Amino acid sequence: MPEQIHPAERLLNLVIALVNTSARMTKEQIRTSVAGYGDAPSDDAFERMFERDKDTLRELGIPILTVTGAGHGDDIGYRIDQEAYALPPIELTPAELGALSLAAQFWQDQSVRTDTTRALTKLRAVGDAPEAADLVAGLAPRVRAAGDSFGPLLEAVHARRVVSFTYRAASTGEVRTRSVEPWRLLARRGGWFLVGHDRERGEARSFRLSRIEGRVRADGPEGAFDPPRPDLVDAATRAWSGGSQQVAVLAVRPERAEALRARALPAAASGADADADAADGVELRDPAVAAVVADRDVLHVPFTSLGEMAEDVLGYGDAVVVLDPPPLRQAVLRLLRVAADLHPAEHGGASRG
Repeated sequence: MPEQIHPAERLLNLVIALVNTSARMTKEQIRTSVAGYGDAPSDDAFERMFERDKDTLRELGIPILTVTGAGHGDDIGYRIDQEAYALPPIELTPAELGALSLAAQFWQDQSVRTDTTRALTKLRAVGDAPEAADLVAGLAPRVRAAGDSFGPLLEAVHARRVVSFTYRAASTGEVRTRSVEPWRLLARRGGWFLVGHDRERGEARSFRLSRIEGRVRADGPEGAFDPPRPDLVDAATRAWSGGSQQVAVLAVRPERAEALRARALPAAASGADADADAADGVELRDPAVAAVVADRDVLHVPFTSLGEMAEDVLGYGDAVVVLDPPPLRQAVLRLLRVAADLHPAEHGGASRG
């Protein structure tokens, strides 16, 4: 016995048939030509199936018209009203198309990059805004790719399944397996984060996806934990959404660290100018400081998370030196020491057999 067609597939087949009919389709034509209706074992079963499907499509907003034959009032057929069902022409202004292009650049993972690129190509084909790309030049979002862990974590969040993964801590470099009840995926400060309940520590924690090593494993059944209370989620995400603002004083090599330059405060707002001998407590006349800033620009960059700012600075290597505040400088030095311990020098270091 052939396998029966799924009801959702039968509904789609009916829509395609009624959209493409030149005039109308009678019930008999639908039963004999639309895949899925031949599964009805009797006339009564077909009537119930078709009426149920017709009502479902109308509830979904698909305008199915009842058309009576010109010669006989009992000769009833059906079709979809093309004018009511079709979308109006897509007309995007340059600014609107530019905003869509910018949003599409947010998704850098291979899993969705193809779909967004194809969609934008179609939109540009029907639009009359070739200059849209110029409107967002220099505004490309700086959200790093989430990597292979994004898809499994997103599924686990929706299914409320516990996940386990190998994670490298930023502060210590320690690598260990974490078992987490995933609550939310957040894009914050240039990266993706998972917020959830760490079962080992018994509290809410956040994990940067770029520090997850290897494969994310889903453990146990769906619905393994209750949805988190809103106050717990708010408390866990507050650290990524706000916090008290501080200002970092950075010495930056010319034409480097453009992202930090874009975030820097104007000279008037930072309280510094070209003739200033001090900036936010940093004595620029100090010989050691003067040697650092001699061939660099001094920037004042606001930030709210010490750890995130330290990682941003660390990514530019020796192009950026932290002058102030001391806790930020110490955080950067600590990350550098961790990196040095993880990647010992090839020469002069002890070898292990």
